[in-house]
This record gives sequence, structure tokens and C-alpha cells, in this order.
Amino acid sequence: MILAILQARVSSSRLPGKVLKDILGKPMILRQVERIRRAKTLDALLVATSNDPSDDPLYATCADNGLTCFRGSLDDVLDRFYQAARGSRPEHVVRLTGDCPLTDPEVIDKVVTFGTTHDFDYASNTLKPTFPDGLDVEIMRFECLETAWREATAPAQREHVTSFIYQHPERFRLGNFTGTPDLSGLRWTVDHLRDFELAMQIYAELYPAKPDFSTQDILQLLEQKPELQNLNADYLRNEKLAEADVAAAQSNTRG
Repeated sequence: MILAILQARVSSSRLPGKVLKDILGKPMILRQVERIRRAKTLDALLVATSNDPSDDPLYATCADNGLTCFRGSLDDVLDRFYQAARGSRPEHVVRLTGDCPLTDPEVIDKVVTFGTTHDFDYASNTLKPTFPDGLDVEIMRFECLETAWREATAPAQREHVTSFIYQHPERFRLGNFTGTPDLSGLRWTVDHLRDFELAMQIYAELYPAKPDFSTQDILQLLEQKPELQNLNADYLRNEKLAEADVAAAQSNTRG
């Protein structure tokens, strides 16, 4: 069984409430779920949010739309993610995050197939990114997630679910799925208001005529309207994760 877990919360530090912001009449997270559900390799999907009252509206949105929603720790995200998966003990867990309304089901399928076919403990398209920020996909064996949950102690490793795994290549067999051409300089995730404005405009341009618009459709749109791409071009990729990785490396150095 391959279980996809969509990690989401309302209390984002940079853009609070972003997962519930409206895109063409629906909350952003439901637009993302539409796209995830087109992936052919996933057996099940659930949302993992926190039990903090701030996430009550997100839980209600999931319930009203027939989405399974697990609630756990706000700050110990690794525990939340593990507990969400533990109920079904799948063979593999796919990690997706709720700030990626342009997620590509074809990319999900390619990364999942890559990870399972090559028998990796953990595989992603993020170790050496070549896809736009916002098309991130990670797949791991449940046993590896369980090991991380049991052994990870650094605060950054508890906040960033998979960092313990990919920081230990001597213990886990890691795979990185690459694409061509290298599109890692593009930013399609939503952390800031201008990120959201870009996502909204892409949906407004493409969704009405083609609800299942592809990555190629987005690229063609950006080529026709380069001013869209410039909306959020000054933001760095994975700002918080980069900071966390530095903190973890310093902690390891100190012993």
C-alpha cells in the first residue's frame, strides 16, 4: 500500500491561513487535492494537521469535503506524520505539503515509481532539485519513517519530517529523481502573498478551459507572460528548510 499524507496547517508564519485562501471559489488545499487525486500510483490520501484550535477550520473543510484528516502535534511534525501513517502501516508513505497548489500528478507518479522500482528507502526530487519549487515529492518506506520517529532528537528533525533520513545516507538507501531541463529556479510554492498571487493568476488563466492543466501548460503560460514569473522571483527556495539543515549540522558538529 502507498499512502500519501498531505501535511498542512493554518498557522503559517509567513502567510497565515494560506491553505484556506480562495482560488476560483475553493480553498487552496482543495485545489491541490484535486490535482493529487489524478496521480495513479497512490492507494490512499489523508491530510495531517494539528490539534491546535487554529486548525479547526482546516479540519472542518476536510470533513465537509469527505477528506480523511488526522490531527496531531502542532510542533512535533514528525510525530504527527508518523501517527497519521501508523494506523494503516503502509509499505510506503508519500509526503506532500499543503502549500503546493500547482503540484503535478505526473511528477508524483514518476517519483513514486522511481522510488519503488529501485527499492530505495527514501526517494525524492528534492535532494538535488531540478523541478520547480512546489512540485516536491518524497516517498519512504514506513519502517524508515518509524526509525526517524524513534531516533530523531534535534528540534529541526522533529519539525522537518524527513531530514533525519536524508541526513544519514550511511543508514538509508537514498534516491534522487531528476528532470530535464533544470527548472529548479522556478518558484511555484506558496509561502508569501506574491507566491499566492502567482498561483491564483495561473489558475485564472488555465483552469477554466483545462482543469487538469499540466506543468507544460504552466511553462507555456510563463513564456507568453514572463511578468508572472517575476512576481515572486526574489524569494529563495526552501528558506526554512535550509536554515533547519544548517542548525542540524551545527548540532551534529557540537556532538
